[in-house]
Amino acid sequence: MKKVLSLVALAMISTIMFAVNDGAKTNQNKKEAKSGEVIVMNKEMFINDVFDYQNSKEWKYKGDKPAIIDLYADWCGPCRMTAPIMKSLAKEYDGKIVIYKVNVDKEKELAALFNATSIPLFVFIPMEGEPQLFRGAADKATYKKAIDEFLLKQK
Repeated sequence: MKKVLSLVALAMISTIMFAVNDGAKTNQNKKEAKSGEVIVMNKEMFINDVFDYQNSKEWKYKGDKPAIIDLYADWCGPCRMTAPIMKSLAKEYDGKIVIYKVNVDKEKELAALFNATSIPLFVFIPMEGEPQLFRGAADKATYKKAIDEFLLKQK
């Protein structure tokens, strides 16, 4: 019985420490997002920087550069595989596009907005026109092609 209580207590402490530490990292990322980095996005940032879906039904992108929104979860294996690719692309396309990431477990309203029934889900947002959804993981070359042809209109 003591072993069970000890394990439960250890699990609870670990969970609390992870939550506190993860929250600190998220806040730090929001405050210190530098160019060439993937930016952690929440609902407020989405409404201010991307699209105010609460006050408008017609899509109107607010950004000054094309963007990608990576909807992911920490527990998702394919999401963990694509995270370093997105980080690399953010550096490679610094000044040309913006890459955001949205944790679907923390931002359920944004996940619902894009009908994120499976993840990873990438939302490619051009300067003009409607955003396009890309479901599932892919290699870097596939994302580069989408960025060059769809977001930057290069052939």
